[in-house]
Amino acid sequence: MFAKLLLLTATLLVFHAAFSTYEHLSYLKALERPEGPIPMAIIVETLIALVLGIVGASLNAPPLKEITWASEMRKRSIDEMDSRLGFANYVTRGRALFTSRDAIPRQPAIRTEYH
Repeated sequence: MFAKLLLLTATLLVFHAAFSTYEHLSYLKALERPEGPIPMAIIVETLIALVLGIVGASLNAPPLKEITWASEMRKRSIDEMDSRLGFANYVTRGRALFTSRDAIPRQPAIRTEYH
């Protein structure tokens, strides 16, 4: 609950800093001075909102999960790990089946003589 409160506070501070910056620039435009530095109070407010947002997001994050091989094997059995395909053959006989007989080079006949 505390983390969500920090995130809400950070969000409100960022919106307030943005509105304050808009008001400041409108004030400068009304004085016909379009250029001028942003007040230090707005910069400090934005930095505080950034720190509160980082802390709130860090506290709101779920606990980390273990990503080691041992932790993965605790959830699975050896049968699950060995059930995958062991070998995939991508060599086909399509070239031999779907070409004309004249295009296939002839191999010499193998003679086997039995004595």
